[in-house]
Amino acid sequence: MSIKFLAEDDRPREKFLLKGRNALSDAELLAIIIGSGNRDESAVDLCRRILKSVDNNWHNLSQLTIKDLMRFSGIGEAKAVSIAAALEIGRRRAAQEVADRKRIGSSAEAFQIFKPHLSDLQTEEVWAVFVNQSNKVLHLSKMTSGGITASMVDVRTLFKTALEHFATGIFLAHNHPSGNLRPSEDDRRITKQVSEAGKIMNIILIDHLILNQTSYFSFADEGLL
Repeated sequence: MSIKFLAEDDRPREKFLLKGRNALSDAELLAIIIGSGNRDESAVDLCRRILKSVDNNWHNLSQLTIKDLMRFSGIGEAKAVSIAAALEIGRRRAAQEVADRKRIGSSAEAFQIFKPHLSDLQTEEVWAVFVNQSNKVLHLSKMTSGGITASMVDVRTLFKTALEHFATGIFLAHNHPSGNLRPSEDDRRITKQVSEAGKIMNIILIDHLILNQTSYFSFADEGLL
């Protein structure tokens, strides 16, 4: 069978098999996930419209809720969940690849580790990377969600985790869903609290990053540690 005999907008699966995954557009890949379109649009046309609504940006698409996706004609709950699940698989794959990095040598490298976990969230979460004396990654974990006030970040739990993994340094990070990277008073207070506690325990807070979808603020780079 030749690809020219295929109805291009209706057969992305066949195109995938005949031409390979790299030959498919973003809309065609998404069409494979949803399977079918609606009465007036093929699956590919529908997916083109969905992607156009988010500026053809996968990160923007991942921020849509199930209800947001269901506003498109032809996208029911099952298809919306399938789209969200596919995007989550991509996020986890990216996180695993970044986590293979052996050593953190800069705030930019720390950002690449935290980005898959924090950049697309609608609520605040706090994550930490625990490293040894050579800044080699020992452990990565989410510490809390919902904010970065002192009541939300349990410093005892943070250092308990550090001790469990024999860490000598910590990279702390949280996201600002608003996109504003300017540190708040709570951000500054918890940074100081963690830093001072670390000095007592000989576990250094190496950096604290604030992330949005595309960039970050580094307390260490700004001389605030």
